[in-house]
Amino acid sequence: MWLPLAVYRLEFIAQDSVHLPAYAGSAWRGIFGHALKRLVCVTREPSCPPCLLYRSCIYPYVFETPPDPDVGKLRKYPAAPHPYVLRPGPGGAHPAGATITVDVVLLGHGNRHLPYVIHAFDQAARRGIGQRNERLALKQVLQQTASGAWRAIYQPGQTLQPLSPELPEQPACPARLSLQLETPLRIRRAEKLMGPDAFQFGALFSNLLRRVSLLSTFHTDAPLQVDFAALSRTSWTIQHRAARLRWHEWVRYSSRQDALLQMGGLAGEIELDGADLEPFWPYLWLGQWTHAGKGAVMGLGRYRIETA
Repeated sequence: MWLPLAVYRLEFIAQDSVHLPAYAGSAWRGIFGHALKRLVCVTREPSCPPCLLYRSCIYPYVFETPPDPDVGKLRKYPAAPHPYVLRPGPGGAHPAGATITVDVVLLGHGNRHLPYVIHAFDQAARRGIGQRNERLALKQVLQQTASGAWRAIYQPGQTLQPLSPELPEQPACPARLSLQLETPLRIRRAEKLMGPDAFQFGALFSNLLRRVSLLSTFHTDAPLQVDFAALSRTSWTIQHRAARLRWHEWVRYSSRQDALLQMGGLAGEIELDGADLEPFWPYLWLGQWTHAGKGAVMGLGRYRIETA
């Protein structure tokens, strides 16, 4: 596997009546980041880059991943992709006593910091989520196995026993498949977000390939070696069979900017012929866990592959 990754499910019990936004990825990311910094920051510097520990501290590695000046391909990027993806459970109102979940995908070396991730989420949940700081209590942590089943690996007061990172085995490329977009897909082309009528497979695949490449470069010991330019160029020749897409608007509040931000993207499904997809298939398969497009760490750009 070029990019070892694992999916962990954190289960919480609502201590209060909890009201989550329809899509809670931003809320979870916010409380996770604040809790992780409180947990590991020892210098209490107001910002990370000037800190002596900037390139050795867990917080910037996970949450503000700094680009490595020695990695040539990343000199043009202001930041590196983060080694995690959040997948929140259903939003809305949850009564006290209800179970609330958030899945955390840890990518590559991000799995080394699983204990810190769990502890940060535990502490964040105790402080509360949402504008009313509604409290949660960590019940247990599960890990998804290669078969798709969930196995308990931690409960408060017990020893953490994680499994090795593994994914369901990649099947052969099917004759026909569809990509079911489960959260808004935000891909920018020519300084504009791609709308339903402008969708092209090449735009999606080029974005996904770049993301997988950067993740493997930053978060594994063996960066992916492939002719990225040629593969990306070829992807623009692929025509989709059908694209039933619509624009799904989503608005989130940014406490850092004290403003509402538009986070809409594409929703729907894209049908493809597998005969032309062999070179692209491993990346499409992996992309179900890495997500694609802007906002992937908050769970945007998630898709599921279905075969005919």
